[in-house]
Amino acid sequence: MATLLSLTSSFDNYNYSLHRLFSRSKFPCPITFAPKLPGVRFRLSPGSKSRVFCESKTKEEQIRRCSPLLEKTSLPSNGALVSDEWKAVPDIWRSSAEKYGDLVAVVDPYHDPPSTMTYRQLEQEILDFSEGLRVIGVKPEEKIALFADNSCRWLVADQGIMATGAVNVVRGSRSAVEELLHIYNHSESVGLVVDNPDFFNNLAGTFCSKATVRFIVLLWGEKSCLASDATQGLPVFSYKEIIEFGRESRAAHINSHDARQGCKYEIIDSEDIATIVYTSGTTGNPKGVMLTHKNLLHQIENLWDVVPTKTGDRFLSMLPSWHAYERACEYFIFTGGAEQVYTTVRNLKDDLKNYQPQYLVSVPLVYETLYRGIQKQISTSSTIRKLIALSFLRVSLAYMELKRIYEGQYVTGNPKQPSYLVSMLDCLWARIIAVILWPLHMLAKKLVYEKIHSAIGISKAGISGGGSLPVHIDRFFEAIGVTVQNGYGLTESSPVVAARRPYCNVLGSVGHPIQHTEFEIVDSETGEVLPPGSKGIVKVRGPQVMKGYYKNPLATKQALDDDGWLDTGDIGWIAPHHSAGRSRRCGGVIVIEGRAKDTIVLSSGENVEPLEIEEAAMRSSLIQQIVVVGQDQRRLGAIIVPNKDEVLQAAKSSSIVDPDAVDIGRDKMTGLLYEELSRWTSKCSFQVGPILVVDEPFTIDSGLMTPTMKIRRDRVVAQYKEEIANLYK
Repeated sequence: MATLLSLTSSFDNYNYSLHRLFSRSKFPCPITFAPKLPGVRFRLSPGSKSRVFCESKTKEEQIRRCSPLLEKTSLPSNGALVSDEWKAVPDIWRSSAEKYGDLVAVVDPYHDPPSTMTYRQLEQEILDFSEGLRVIGVKPEEKIALFADNSCRWLVADQGIMATGAVNVVRGSRSAVEELLHIYNHSESVGLVVDNPDFFNNLAGTFCSKATVRFIVLLWGEKSCLASDATQGLPVFSYKEIIEFGRESRAAHINSHDARQGCKYEIIDSEDIATIVYTSGTTGNPKGVMLTHKNLLHQIENLWDVVPTKTGDRFLSMLPSWHAYERACEYFIFTGGAEQVYTTVRNLKDDLKNYQPQYLVSVPLVYETLYRGIQKQISTSSTIRKLIALSFLRVSLAYMELKRIYEGQYVTGNPKQPSYLVSMLDCLWARIIAVILWPLHMLAKKLVYEKIHSAIGISKAGISGGGSLPVHIDRFFEAIGVTVQNGYGLTESSPVVAARRPYCNVLGSVGHPIQHTEFEIVDSETGEVLPPGSKGIVKVRGPQVMKGYYKNPLATKQALDDDGWLDTGDIGWIAPHHSAGRSRRCGGVIVIEGRAKDTIVLSSGENVEPLEIEEAAMRSSLIQQIVVVGQDQRRLGAIIVPNKDEVLQAAKSSSIVDPDAVDIGRDKMTGLLYEELSRWTSKCSFQVGPILVVDEPFTIDSGLMTPTMKIRRDRVVAQYKEEIANLYK
C-alpha cells in the first residue's frame, strides 16, 4: 500500500536539488522523477515550485548494482564481505585513491575550465557521477551512448557509467553523424552523454527524428547553447548537475539506514559487459565489440612488464579515449600512480617539450610526424650542420644494427639453426665493428641527439600500437636513443595481445605475447597450424578476447571458434627459437606483415601485400599519403597525396622549374613523384606502375581515415574508382 510521507530532514538536500532541476528543465507537468533510493519515488506536485512528495512502496526493493571495492563503504555491514580483489574495472579507483590519494592523476589544460584532479578527487568524482546517473533513472545493463573526445570528464563519465552496472557505448565526436546514429540505435542505447553543445547541435537534426533518447548529459559547455527545438521536452543535465545529484544522493543514502535496508545489492560480475566498442575498421560497417570487466582487467593486470611505470611518471595522451588501445593504457597507468596529461594534435609538439613526459602512447602516424619534423629541421640547417647530422645518423644506424646482431636481437624467419662456429664469428665481427663506431655514436649523442631529446621529451619510451610501425621509423628512433616499443592488438582483444618489452625490444616485430595469451599461425585455406617461421593467418586466445559482437552471432561465429581462438584477419609469423646466432633472443616474437583483406591479387595470380610498398614510399619527404591499388590488374598502381611544398622545392633543386616558381604543373609533379616512388621502392618485391596524384589529403572528416588515423583503403578506392580505371587504359 502506497503511503504519502512528508520529506524528512535527511532528504532536505533533495528538495533543493530537485527544485533547481525542475525549475530549469522543460519537463511537462506533472512529472514523476525516479532517483535511485530504495522503494522511494519523488513526485513534483503540479502548481508548486518547490513542494516535493516522497512516495514509498513498502513491498518494492530497489536493485542497486555496484562495483564492489569502489563502493565498499556504502554496502551493508560496511562492505565487510567484499574482498580487496578487483571484480569490476571501477574497483581500481579505490585502490589507487588509497595508495596515491593526493598525487595528481589527470591534467586537462585545454578545456574550459582547465582541470587538474588528484587520485582522491577523481575517485569521488566517479562515485558522484555514478550515483547521479542512478538519480536520473539509469538502470543496470542499460546502454548509455558516450560520444565525446579526450578529457578528464570523459574518464569520469566512462567509469561512472560502468560503476552503475550499465554499459557504455563509446565513440568520438569526429565520426560521421550517420555512423553515430547507427551505433546508437544498433546498441539500443537509452541516453546520450555528449561532449559539448556544438557537437550535440550537429547531431540534433538527425537524432531527433531517428532515435529515441530518454535524456542527455552535457560534459562541457552551457545548456543554454543547445538548440532549443531539439531539446524541447527532453531532460538535459549538465555535468555539474549530475555530480551534484550524486553527491546529495550518496550523503542521503549513507545517512539513512532505511535507504540501505530497502535496497537489494548486487555485485557487478567480472563476466558482465562493461562496454561496447564499435570497430573503426577500414572496411565495412562497424561491429559492436562486447568487452567484459574481465577482458579489461586482464589488460590492467598484465601490462606491467611491457610498461614498468613508476609512481609519478607522466604520460601524454592524444589518442581517442574511447579507443580500446588508449583506454586499456589509461586504466593500467592509473593503477600505478602515474599522471595523465591530455593533449591534442595541434598542441603535441609544445606539450612534449613543456611537460617532458616519461611515456607517449600513440599510433605510428604520430611517430612518423615527429620523424618528418626532425628530418625537416636537419635538411633546413646550414650545409655543415646538415652534413654532420646526416653523417652521425648513418654511423648510429650502422652501430645499432651491429649491436642488435651481437646481442641476438636480429629477427629472422629462417627455421634452420645456424652453426655455432659461424654464429660466433658473425657476432664477434659485429662486436668489433661496433666498438670502432661506438666513439662516433657517443659523440653524435652529445652534439646532435641531446637537442632532439630535449624537443621530443619522452625520457623512457614511446609506446606504438594501433597500426604498423614502419621499419625506417623504428630504426631512426633506435639510432638517436629514443626507445619505441611496438605492440599489437585488436578491439576484439581489449586490445593488447603482444608487445615488445624494454629488455627485449626486437625491431621489426610486435614482441612476445603478453601473459596468459596464446598465438598460432594457420594456413588460410586448410586451417592447418603452421610451424614457426611460416607465414599465415594469426589467431590468438586469452582472457582478453571479447565476449562477441553485439546482436551479430554470425560475425561472432566467423571470428571466434569453439575453442576460443580469435581470427585476427592479419598475416604474420612466429620467429623460430635458435640457441645461437644473431636471432638467439628472438624466439617466439610475433611479426605482423599486413591484413589478409588488404592483399592485392594481380591478374597473374600473384599476391601482393601493399603495406611493404607503402611503408617504403612514405620514407620520401615528397609523399604525404599513399594507397597502393591493382586488384585484378596486370600490375600495381598507386594513389598519392603529395607534400606540395617539398615537391616544389625538389623541382627547383632539380631545375625542373625556375627558382622563383610558385607552382609546378601536374605532369611535372607526376613525373617527379614517379621517380621518387621508384627510388624508394626499388628493393620491394613488386614495383608500382601508373600513379594517380590527388590534391585533397585523406582525412577523418572526409571519411577516408578512421578516428585512429588509419586510411580506409576501400573508401579511397571507391571514391577514385573511375580515375583508377583510367590508369590502366
